[in-house]
Formats: sequence, structure tokens, C-alpha cells
Amino acid sequence: MNETDWKHRPEGGGRAAIRLIGGIARHGGRGIARACLYPITLYFYCVRGAERRASRDYLQRLRGHRVGAWQIARHIHTFAATILDRVFLLAGRTALFDIRTSGTEPLLQLLGEGRGVLVFGSHLGSFDALRVLARMRPDLKLRVLMDRAHNAAITELLAELDPRLADCIIDAGQDGTAIVLAIQQALQDGAMVALLVDRARPGEPSVAAPLLGSDAAFPAAPWLIASALKAPVMLAFGLYRGGNRYDLRFESFAEVVDIPRPRRNELLSALIHRYAGRLEHHLRQAPYNWFNFYDFWHTNDPATSARLPAERPAAQQPGPGQRH
Repeated sequence: MNETDWKHRPEGGGRAAIRLIGGIARHGGRGIARACLYPITLYFYCVRGAERRASRDYLQRLRGHRVGAWQIARHIHTFAATILDRVFLLAGRTALFDIRTSGTEPLLQLLGEGRGVLVFGSHLGSFDALRVLARMRPDLKLRVLMDRAHNAAITELLAELDPRLADCIIDAGQDGTAIVLAIQQALQDGAMVALLVDRARPGEPSVAAPLLGSDAAFPAAPWLIASALKAPVMLAFGLYRGGNRYDLRFESFAEVVDIPRPRRNELLSALIHRYAGRLEHHLRQAPYNWFNFYDFWHTNDPATSARLPAERPAAQQPGPGQRH
């Protein structure tokens, strides 16, 4: 399988294994479930060669030198730990965690004014920590863009834990027009609309920006949608710090995104370059939180460069990047 094609990577362990760990988590508690992460980590390290190679490539880019099996295993274990914690977060068992928030004042001010906000996240840490804020403030509306079909076993398990999850999902598997209209409606309702913007799908219009010293492709559609809808954009990073601690950090990014057509390429590139800079900043602070286990830099793809979309209405743009 093409190691740059993250969308069609099979779920690790299969449906039965995912449901087993979910059952252990629900009935045996977090301590017992976390003990199971060690054999899971060993399985992924030994069996999933593509993910292991992607982890090594990323860590060596970050560290600037060769890394050993221990660092790669720690990287995989951190990912497994955050997947496990999703079970508890979505089941409403937030008391198990020490979640510290920062930068929420501008977000709450915008929402308090009845304005919808686009919250751009990434596959860095746990984006599900954002749900904790919504649980702490039931008056806040949250909609999450995600592909129901991708990683279906995990999605089904999480939906069982929190039936309300289905009500707040905007399905990224729809066509681009339907996605934009759904996002527009949610913003008009004064909701936070959360989506991941670091992962470009194969064939999706993208823009190259430097990350860890090399260009990587970032999706153009989220920024074009933000420009079309003229909504405020904030960044969110739910960084896992080990044990039961998460740091949920919000950053104001743009009061409004405006990309007029005459300067489209220039302004779109500038926005994505600035976003990539903030992503790298947090990545260096929490290096094992990077959960793009595929060839993110497309090192075997000579075509990795700026691939800007043709001129067309934003409502016709392909859907934004999706969550793991």
C-alpha cells in the first residue's frame, strides 16, 4: 500500500481488538486498560511497518539525528494512550483527568456575542479534549467535522459511549457543497465548528509549507471556506502530557480570513505558512503527540509542491482534511 495514502490505511488490530479494549476500559477501569497499552504498542511496533517507518522519519526530522526503538515505541504508546482516553472523555468521565485550559477568553467572548467560530485543530495530541470545554459549559454549542466512514470501528464505539456524538457531527464524507452549507448553518447558530486542517487527502488541492525543515502539503479548502464564510478562526491544541494530564490551548489566529481572488495564491500561502509555524511550535513542545503515522512529507513523491485549486466558488471546494 502507498505509505503516503493515510485515508486507506486499515485500522490497526481490527474491529474485534478495538471493541475489546473499549470493553476493558468501560468495565475494568482506566488503570487496567492502560496496562493493555504495552502489548498494543508492541503489536504496532512489530506488525505495522509503515507506521513504524513514519514514526522514525518524523522523530529523526525533529531530533536531527537517528532515533532508536525506544523512542518509536514511546511515540506509538502515546498515540494509543490518547485513543484509550477518548473512551473516557466521550463517556463523560472527565473527573479522571487533569485538563488545564489556556487562551479561552477570546473564544468565550466571541461565543458570548453569538458569533460562530471556526476552531482549527490538527493530529497533534487529542482533539477530543475540546469536548471537555463543551461539557464544562453546556451552553456552548459544538459541531465537529469528521468522516464517519474512516476508522469506522473507533467511530462506532465512541458513538455508543456518547449517543449525542451523532448530533454534533458534520460528516466529512459528504460532497464539498453540503459540508460548507452545514458549517455555515452551524456558525449562524453561534457554534464552535471544529475541524482538523493539517492533513491533505490524496488529490485534494493543497499548499506546500515548511514543517521541520521540509515542505509538506496542507489542505487549502479549510482556509477558502473560512474566507467565504468570513468567520473568526482560532487554533486548538489538546496536548497529552502523560498520566492523566492534558493541556488544552487555544490561540486567536484571525478575526476574519479574507482571500480576495486577485491575491489568492499569495494570501493563501501566507496563511498556511503561518499556521505551519504555530503547528511546529507546539509540536516541538510535545514531540510524541504527533499522530500522522504515514509519509507526511511525501518523500517518495516528486510532485509535492504547491497545488492550488482552480478558481471556483468556495462551496464547491473539496471537503477539508479529516480526523484520525
